[in-house]
Amino acid sequence: MTTNGIPQDLESKLWAAADKLRGHMDAAEYKHVVLGLIFLKYISDAFEELHQHLQTIEFADPEDPDEYRAENIFWVPPDARWDMLKNNAKSTEIGVLIDRAMVAIENDNPTLKGVLPQDYGREDLDKRRLGELVDLISSIAMGDSESRSQDILGRVYEYFLGQFANAEGKKGGQFYTPKSVVTLLVEMLEPFKGRIYDPCCGSGGMFVQSEKFITAHGGNIDHISVYGQESNPTTWRLCKMNLAIRGIDHNLGTSAADSFHNNLHPDLRADFIMANPPFNMSDWGGNLLDDDPRWMYGVPPAGNANFAWVQHMVYHLSQNGRAGFVLSNGSMSTSTRGEKEIRQQLIEEDRIECMVALPPQLFYNTGIPACLWFVSKQKPDHRRGETLFIDARRAGEMVNRTLRVLTEDEILDIAATYHGWLDPSGVYDDVPGYTYSANLDKIAGHDYVLTPGRYVGAPDLDEDDEPFAEKMERLTQTLQTQFEESARLEAIIKENLKKLGYD
Repeated sequence: MTTNGIPQDLESKLWAAADKLRGHMDAAEYKHVVLGLIFLKYISDAFEELHQHLQTIEFADPEDPDEYRAENIFWVPPDARWDMLKNNAKSTEIGVLIDRAMVAIENDNPTLKGVLPQDYGREDLDKRRLGELVDLISSIAMGDSESRSQDILGRVYEYFLGQFANAEGKKGGQFYTPKSVVTLLVEMLEPFKGRIYDPCCGSGGMFVQSEKFITAHGGNIDHISVYGQESNPTTWRLCKMNLAIRGIDHNLGTSAADSFHNNLHPDLRADFIMANPPFNMSDWGGNLLDDDPRWMYGVPPAGNANFAWVQHMVYHLSQNGRAGFVLSNGSMSTSTRGEKEIRQQLIEEDRIECMVALPPQLFYNTGIPACLWFVSKQKPDHRRGETLFIDARRAGEMVNRTLRVLTEDEILDIAATYHGWLDPSGVYDDVPGYTYSANLDKIAGHDYVLTPGRYVGAPDLDEDDEPFAEKMERLTQTLQTQFEESARLEAIIKENLKKLGYD
């Protein structure tokens, strides 16, 4: 029996590994402890398999690093090999030995420089439990050719990222996008060839799923170039590891960085952009970027980054590029000053290609339903002045009491609807309650609201089922931001009056 593509006995072993440390440190910390060791085991397995093979070949040198690099295998120096760690698992120095192994591997493999975790020797990390974790991971084959062919490590990473997102609660949403949502984005955009960009790439799920899509459809992974940026240093390292194990060449910059204030790819014009930005981010430093060239459709409000993300992505699109990204449902209908005007400008400039309303409970960190935006610089001639609306709020099936996933058939149906609408020779018809192709006049008649339910014939729902408590929290936060802005402006006015002699 399998769960999430992983044999159930392996799955139980994996979570047992996390349980060795759970309760002794925060979930955000122990995921890096566990995943760092799993990565080390993976590259050690791959190295050891080739090492043994080279020993059988005349004139081959099993200790020549170039033999491994020629096969796209990471070179593992003697003091970093898994057998050494396994043999010292009961030692009180196991943490120090792991740190030394990580340093040695980084030194001999430049692409991993600054990526691997190196704090296993710290005093507050229980060395007995760490040793037990090493023993447990030792029993799981990760990087030999059979395991690589089954993508065992990829499945391990997906499983762990999901489990950690669940354990971390709201924090998890900052780095993890559910697989079914990522798959839907990729199936709709079909990134076969060109430059792929994610400005808030987290653990790299968009890139990994793109690679899977290309492979599944007989394409060539060498035909894409991957660009990304991530502001969280530990998540940036996790993404680097996730891409390294799959052999995906990438440019994530030399370190973690904020896409708004330290844009690492200022000249990039991407053919495909896929992203899941943090929802409704209020503390993004927007007041420092009023004159930014990315704000082609209006200055986004300082209290919410949603439309800063939208414009950042449109700015980075190539002339024929297309972007698909996740946003909170409020983005489709907000009338907040600045946001509505930007949305209207995007619509009038004919940038909005498709809107998809998603069902609730797809995300680990929130029950608020989200939506997908698809924007482009150049719509097909027969679709200029039109936007496709898809209402998928009733899609998905519950996998447990709190979490829903989109099924494979639903993903393929939504993607097929979109492609049929885009293709001049494709088959598309409006389906009441599900899809509708609206012209600009129709959208203007709805005051530039982009909620699919307004167009497909489904009954309007207040803020698309946003729970009352969460709506109040969001609105209270917005009100507080407006109060702060009002106080700031009042202070400026008083100061100016004072300079004019009016106390």
